[in-house]
Amino acid sequence: MDLSIVIPLYNEDESLPELAAWIERVMQANNYSYEVIMVDDGSNDNSWNVIEGLRRNNSNIRGIKFQRNYGKSAALNEGFKAAQGDVIITMDADMQDSPDEIPELRKMIIEDKYDMVSGWKKKRYDNALTKNLPSKLFNATASKTSGIKLHDFNCGLKAYRKKLIKSIEIYGEMHRYIPVLAKWAGFSKIGEKVVEHRPRKYGVTKFGWNRFVNGFLDLISLMFVGKFSKKPMHVFGLWGSIVFFVGMCIWIYLGIAKFAFAQFNMTDRPIFYVGLISIVIGTQLFLAGFIGELISRNAADKNFYLIEDKIGL
Repeated sequence: MDLSIVIPLYNEDESLPELAAWIERVMQANNYSYEVIMVDDGSNDNSWNVIEGLRRNNSNIRGIKFQRNYGKSAALNEGFKAAQGDVIITMDADMQDSPDEIPELRKMIIEDKYDMVSGWKKKRYDNALTKNLPSKLFNATASKTSGIKLHDFNCGLKAYRKKLIKSIEIYGEMHRYIPVLAKWAGFSKIGEKVVEHRPRKYGVTKFGWNRFVNGFLDLISLMFVGKFSKKPMHVFGLWGSIVFFVGMCIWIYLGIAKFAFAQFNMTDRPIFYVGLISIVIGTQLFLAGFIGELISRNAADKNFYLIEDKIGL
């Protein structure tokens, strides 16, 4: 199969028929074999009924319905599990991504040998203050921190080699950092393409300011997990040992001053409590690293979602 198009959605019943028809025109024009996997993230509108109707008219459309809302990362993760195409395209359901971009994105994966291509909405139609400015700050920070030179980490329109999406796991709110996950999985050829950003035609945005705060918190978490998830003792054990060593040096100094020179009581010196706290904190950090090491070796599956229904899968 040439293409799998994964579309996470939440309350998008108005846009789905037009989006499906547009994708079908592009697929037929390029003679692609394809599937469209629509993942309904617990919508409370008519989205699932619309997907079922689209499936009756087009057997290439498949659907997954969550029992409740889990978030975009969960929807993408389930869509990736089901995808069978050689190239996987993700796009949003709100009609702000253009299916006309798909052939060029696929070409960059197949012919130019990219592992992943991220869309870059260079010209945006969002509010400059509430969305564009925070997005620029977020993308600049993510690029600097991760070392991946992309202008738009959060663009929903992306293309992936099949091997890549089968090699990574997305959970929590990590859909923003799929390029980072891909890099840490060993897929280094990550590119970007300027794509059209269309004004919203249906519905309202599902995102607010909180997503940018969460985005920065997720970035900190991801950078730590990426570097130390397999070796937590390397960070906790190192700092625990350093702090413990400082505490022990203080106690040795106070002990010598007390018993060799009998100048003062140990507990009369403020530095005594600094040493005591250092030993306690150092021990706790070391134990945290040890426990983290045990957890990392016995981690349970993070991705378990209640699926109410499936069609075509």
